[in-house]
Amino acid sequence: MTESLLRAVDPDWAAEFGVRYVRVHGYRRAYIRAGRGPALLLLHGIGDSSATWAKQLPLLAERFTVLAPDLLGHGASDRPRADYSVPAYACGMRDLMALLDIDRATVIGHSLGGGIAMQMAYQFPELVERLVLVAPGGVGPEVHPLLRLATLPGAPAMMPLFNNRLTRVWARNVVRTLALLSPTIATDADEIFATMAAMTDGGTRSAFCRTLRSAADLRGQAVTILDRCYMAEGVPTLLVWGALDPVLPVAHAAVAATAMPGSRLEVFSRAGHFPHHTDPVRFLELVTEFVSATEPASFSSADWRERLRRGSPQESELI
Repeated sequence: MTESLLRAVDPDWAAEFGVRYVRVHGYRRAYIRAGRGPALLLLHGIGDSSATWAKQLPLLAERFTVLAPDLLGHGASDRPRADYSVPAYACGMRDLMALLDIDRATVIGHSLGGGIAMQMAYQFPELVERLVLVAPGGVGPEVHPLLRLATLPGAPAMMPLFNNRLTRVWARNVVRTLALLSPTIATDADEIFATMAAMTDGGTRSAFCRTLRSAADLRGQAVTILDRCYMAEGVPTLLVWGALDPVLPVAHAAVAATAMPGSRLEVFSRAGHFPHHTDPVRFLELVTEFVSATEPASFSSADWRERLRRGSPQESELI
């Protein structure tokens, strides 16, 4: 049933729901809102947009209020010279939810969006009912070499030299040839090329690189979600990873699961960095079942203070 419904989703999904806009602190934010019921906040990854949820959003909207924004610097949102750090993104989502009269939500985040979701659970625990983290950033230093290079000074100015139509055609042909030897080489190739093709203007490239530099450098990811994972105790958490992830390796999945006792881990054996694209049916069913089967977290200031005083298990071991 679910699979047949997914096949029937209109490719022009955004036109079906309509992209809306709201100004937050003077900057235009694009978002799609659909459905009724408990709220889901869907956060995309770096260089992506709300369109990453195209196959899930229409069906989720049958049971939930779904809010899928384009993060600042992405999609149809503004691209100012601004703060693109993970905490700033979390603040932006808090303010967007407030303006749209959404008090609490299950936060579903992919890659960068997963890091933002965890940051929201730490900064604004009263807003977060559950977490669904899809290959989230911030678990370990390992990250794709191309992302490391994009943190270098002058990267936005250099990107057009390597990101033009001829270069992309050549790169696609190379990937297709190498994939004959090892199919995993082509994992996520379509998504990666689509991200590159979207880097058409200086504002987009600048926002992309600023976001990267706020969390990584040549040595890899510098920002971690692990040191404060214990603060999300009591928040139902679902971790989803692709076994063939070339961007954030699947080894991070076990690390994240260990750091978040009580979390649930699902690994998609044939997926890369976009398991919700590779197997949208399984992903949709997982999310729906997880939200239905778990009670939303309840925030207590007293519990929050006690967790801070108690500290992380790692701190206890060091003492």
